[in-house]
Amino acid sequence: MRRVVSLLGVAVGCGYLAARSAASRIRRRPDRYPEERLRRDPAGEEVSILRPDGTRIRAITAGHGATTVILAHGYGASVREWTILWEMLAELGYRVICFDQRGHGRSTIGAAGIGPSQMAGDTMGVLEHFEVTDGILVGHSMGGFLALRCLLDHPECQQRLRGLVLAASFAGRVTERAPQNRLQIPLLASGILPALAATETFGMLFGASLSGDHPSPAEIRVFLDDFIAHNHRRLLPILQALVFEDLYPRLGEILVPTMVLCGTKDRTTPPWHSEALAAGIPEAELRWVEGVGHMINYEAPDRIVAAVRSLAPHLEAVR
Repeated sequence: MRRVVSLLGVAVGCGYLAARSAASRIRRRPDRYPEERLRRDPAGEEVSILRPDGTRIRAITAGHGATTVILAHGYGASVREWTILWEMLAELGYRVICFDQRGHGRSTIGAAGIGPSQMAGDTMGVLEHFEVTDGILVGHSMGGFLALRCLLDHPECQQRLRGLVLAASFAGRVTERAPQNRLQIPLLASGILPALAATETFGMLFGASLSGDHPSPAEIRVFLDDFIAHNHRRLLPILQALVFEDLYPRLGEILVPTMVLCGTKDRTTPPWHSEALAAGIPEAELRWVEGVGHMINYEAPDRIVAAVRSLAPHLEAVR
């Protein structure tokens, strides 16, 4: 028995040393963007949108272009995930809007609680508040799922949009054929994953697992700062919805021109999600992004810009 315990101790020790070595290699990798740039919120006018249940949604807007691009971030993130893409779209002259999802960033949770219905309603509320009539809605990960719920729950939303971009996204069933999610979501719900993510070694490895071939330490650190700051126990209802809801049978009701983007190294939303989205939404187009993981907003913002422009070729932004 002592020998077995001793061998287990050696194995654990070796595993830890290997993890530290791997994390150290990631930290030495070059960054795509300076960390101080990534830490800035998108530049623009900040607005507080009051929802019927008392929830306050923090939104930011900038620009006066003919085309409005609305950015909906993913789980555990905030408007900061869009800073690089925001700058690129603003430079092209688009009117740009982003917002913190309910219970994320600086947005609160009101009397109705948190869940896909409430959060899809928040997306609709943002479109109404800014009087969007010819918008391109860009949803990343959970943001794409909620964009689909918004279009299905509020059919009038489809009249406000010129196009939809689903980046590294899904229509539910996030643990299906996704070993990483099957492991991480229970750990997230229990509070173990956020605690591990706060450690220097595991945090860097966790962030790298969301990246593709070229993980950036600065991007990982900025993502982790937002991720760790959230109260994931309060967010449990939306996590459960991502696992158990299934919008795939209803995708035929989405009549907005749609572009689906997926990194070939995305382990959080494996390729079958994007293939099913493109097959289910009438006339949707699927574009693969080679070598990119789940953090496509950092890894390939130019591809998201290209998708936006392709959905509104005759509505080019006006400076």
